[in-house]
Amino acid sequence: MAEPKKKLRTIDAPFVALGPSGVAIRDRLKHLTPGDQRVLRLVGEHLGSLASRDLKARCADGLEHSTDTWAARKRDLTAESSSRWAGSITKATHDQWAPSRRCQLAHIQNLEAGVRTLMHRLSQPIGEKGTKKAPGGYRSKGEWFQKSRRLHTLEHRLDTARADREAGVVHVVRGGKKMARNRHNLTSAQLTELEWRERWEAERWFLAADGEPGKCFGNETIRVAPGGEVSIKLPTPLAHLSNAPHGRYVLASTVHFQHRGEEWRERVSGNRAVAYRIHYDAARGRWYLTAAWSCPVVKTIPLEAARALGMVGVDTNADHLAAYQLDRHGNPVGEPHRFFFDLAGPADHRDAQVRHAITRLLHWARRCGVHAIGIEDLDFAVEKTREKHGRKKRFRQLISGMPTGKLKARLVSMAAEQDLAIVAVDPAYTSMWGDEHWRKPLTSNKRKMTRHDAASVAIGRRALGHPIRRRTAPPRDDQSDRRGHRTVQAGPQTRGREETRPRIPGPRTRSVSPDAERKRATRASQTARDARSDQVWVQDPLLLTD
Repeated sequence: MAEPKKKLRTIDAPFVALGPSGVAIRDRLKHLTPGDQRVLRLVGEHLGSLASRDLKARCADGLEHSTDTWAARKRDLTAESSSRWAGSITKATHDQWAPSRRCQLAHIQNLEAGVRTLMHRLSQPIGEKGTKKAPGGYRSKGEWFQKSRRLHTLEHRLDTARADREAGVVHVVRGGKKMARNRHNLTSAQLTELEWRERWEAERWFLAADGEPGKCFGNETIRVAPGGEVSIKLPTPLAHLSNAPHGRYVLASTVHFQHRGEEWRERVSGNRAVAYRIHYDAARGRWYLTAAWSCPVVKTIPLEAARALGMVGVDTNADHLAAYQLDRHGNPVGEPHRFFFDLAGPADHRDAQVRHAITRLLHWARRCGVHAIGIEDLDFAVEKTREKHGRKKRFRQLISGMPTGKLKARLVSMAAEQDLAIVAVDPAYTSMWGDEHWRKPLTSNKRKMTRHDAASVAIGRRALGHPIRRRTAPPRDDQSDRRGHRTVQAGPQTRGREETRPRIPGPRTRSVSPDAERKRATRASQTARDARSDQVWVQDPLLLTD
């Protein structure tokens, strides 16, 4: 009996990703005097202590939080700072509490998935082979025993997480959990206690102010004039340190935003809201100022307009971006391109590598003359669990190291500046079908195709609305089968068009008996031609006659 055919999952339609909704630019505060640095440290420490206290109060409120408790917290902070500083602190507190709550739910869902997988595999006989839909049993009694212990561990963690969520308890660390853990691992972090203390305190300082539309230069708390002069509204206990009227302190340093400087200058000149944050990099001993503002979501072009001049398909990998240009009919043009990046090292280095690779990709796409870039809508949030992939440690590390979220966010924002649209496609079967249908045909003596290059062609065809399968031309000699069967190409709206062509029973020639089901005729009847014109994927058998 033939093995039942694997059922493919539903493939989502491609869509044009929305543009960025905000902008953030940064510049270094150079030539600060010792007095300036002293004032910044005092203000950061004072407001940081207030922010820590407010976060503690918000976590204590839990699910009992309301507008009245928010107003009460803000009144308490206003007496020790100002109403504007208090508003910025309470808003930052909620911006910390809300993501922690969402991460808690994601953690619970991850634990539930791990428990279900372990329970299923433990219920299977030892050595039972798995299927494509469900994993089998464990290989040995020792592994079964170890996994049973891990099941109890995950169940305990799940009960604890559920209890915390029902009680409204979240776990937040101002300064970051990584920095807090480094205190107990100074040797592996390559830090001394003094260096760690300096970085820990700098991360817990608070020097951020929200924008205010209609106010002078868009912000009354941290104000930056169009000429780059920076002034700060000092909290009430530190007002005696002011060197300007109305309790303000003017820094000796000026800022000059190289990126989007003209756009920022237009905003502050028109008194439009701009938020600022002053940050101290203890590792480098440098002060930075970041300006941010929201902007209307960039209006994306229609999908048909994005496809008008073809597409650049991009396959995302752990160390490079594989790209291929396709015309509007889905035909590969030119040679494959690869844009490499190195994700080893600190976060700043990884971020710079990703930005550099995206910049080269966008410049090449502009030279190709296309309007859009097709990329997979990847999300490995639930695909890198230990229970799902088992012994595939290297694979788990591989997909965990791929910066899918940051890469998509950066690509969308940077592509908007180059007037390029991003078309997100379903990643299902792109690597497998691309390798099957495009790797060998595009390989030549002068072109070396990889699996990732073929996947980029598949992604581009899906973004253009074409099926991934390649259309095969009829045999060029005659209508016999010596060069292989012709491909019946299905229309874009035909269901199952990506699946293998169905086998049609029937005789091949008059010398073959009609019971030969593995043979198919080569001449399509009028019924088959009519069916294909109606986008029905069938082919009727027809006997060859004299």
